[in-house]
Amino acid sequence: MVVSPHYLASQAGERILEKGGNAFDAAVAVSACLAVVYPHMTGLGGDSFWLAYGAKEKKIRSYNGSGKSGAVVTRDKYKGRDSIPFRGIESVITVPGMVDSWDAILNEFGSMSLQEVLAPAIEYAKHGFPLSNDQYENTVKNVELLKKDKDTAAIFLQGGEIPPAFQKFVQTNLGHTLSQLAEKGRDDFYKGDLAKKIISSLQEKGSLLTEADFASHQGEWGDPLSSTYRDYSIFQVPPNSQGFVGLMILNILENYDLSTIPHGSYQYYHLLVEAIKVSFQDRNKHLTDPNWHNIPLERLLSKEYARKLAASISFEETSHLSTQPVGSDTAHAAVVDSEGNAVSFIQSLYFEFGSGIVAGETGITMQNRGSFFSLDEQHINALEPQKRTFHTLMPAMAFKNDKPYVLYGTQGGEGQPQTQTVMITRMLDYGMNPQEAISGPRFVWGRTWGEKTEELKIESRIPTDVLEKLQKAGHIVNRVEAYDGIMGHANAILIDDQGYLYGGVDPRSDGAAIGK
Repeated sequence: MVVSPHYLASQAGERILEKGGNAFDAAVAVSACLAVVYPHMTGLGGDSFWLAYGAKEKKIRSYNGSGKSGAVVTRDKYKGRDSIPFRGIESVITVPGMVDSWDAILNEFGSMSLQEVLAPAIEYAKHGFPLSNDQYENTVKNVELLKKDKDTAAIFLQGGEIPPAFQKFVQTNLGHTLSQLAEKGRDDFYKGDLAKKIISSLQEKGSLLTEADFASHQGEWGDPLSSTYRDYSIFQVPPNSQGFVGLMILNILENYDLSTIPHGSYQYYHLLVEAIKVSFQDRNKHLTDPNWHNIPLERLLSKEYARKLAASISFEETSHLSTQPVGSDTAHAAVVDSEGNAVSFIQSLYFEFGSGIVAGETGITMQNRGSFFSLDEQHINALEPQKRTFHTLMPAMAFKNDKPYVLYGTQGGEGQPQTQTVMITRMLDYGMNPQEAISGPRFVWGRTWGEKTEELKIESRIPTDVLEKLQKAGHIVNRVEAYDGIMGHANAILIDDQGYLYGGVDPRSDGAAIGK
């Protein structure tokens, strides 16, 4: 089974499975297709994180496909500024890691060649596909950004106009780039002709990245972080991802018997929001590149610490805690094959359309992930050369009896741990299937989509009396649309005790769950 936020990417993954590929082959195919058919959300110029379970090894591993800042990228380059610009060439300061992750996944677990798994993405790029309504809406919202770079405008504003939803959308240059990558492999992107083309274009526009920065890039295999929740084991990718906060929230909730709290009640929403808020304080205090700072994960993930945090939560009133802006253009997908292999992964350009900069004739949109670095030298996430920044990307898995039970994740930046918590508690505590868990009303608190706020955005399907109680408790409630895109695009696969697969995709997305 394949789930992703775009039906064409899901179809591509299923095609690979039908041709005899395994879950890892299909996952790379899905990842590449998302870079083509959801180009406002993800692309070759972005990063990715992976959780991979090999059925033969009976082991889960993580892969960090995020890039470091360039060797000459220092805070001095931004003298006179309070922060790194969110957009434009000055935000293009980290090496994209997603292409490297494809190579790593296929080399470690794959059964097909890069040419075979990139074929669907190449087809969609060269011959086109119906432009999604989500891309159309984001184009309208960001049209002034897209006009600023001629290479970006040539792709996303073809003929100088905003392309309507469902019009055929062709990316010829990106198709040629993918074909070259399929033929020459990973090293061409980081050390070969393709790397030279990317860097040459970016440097012409003023980028500080160099060929040496690309050549030195290497993602990292590692062991995922884990914790228990009820009778389940939960896995997240380690820092520089915010994955540990997803474990912290569940550790707090484990101190409450949710079976005594009606789903959808005031108590349900209030408790989840408060657990999220107190966990975010530790995340904001500690999260950065672990090669630069020690992150006290043992303490943060201890059950004893969770009990202390749980004890600080009042059911009568909300806590007022600080927040700050962050972007959230992302795509999560998951694949399970007939052998029991399982992959949960997520990829991103950071903001929608990333930096707004395309690397010349390569057709590659570059991420602006490095703009989240701080220019304050005392800040935990202070900009330094060759450093990975705080990352919102966090694919997840839940195990039951030492085997994958739920693969889950979502788009949404700050909303990722929030939506993950809603999804997994609905499935594990309230017995919902993935589609029910994802389609139900959602909320997102605090910073998301670049907004600095302590608002609790909450979908209008939630009963009025619940909203009134939340307001009375001190929550700054903003009632939004019934299925609001600000809640992100979630998806999940559940594997039951008989081996049957249940997929769920977000009605807020263009996704599909395909499989048998």
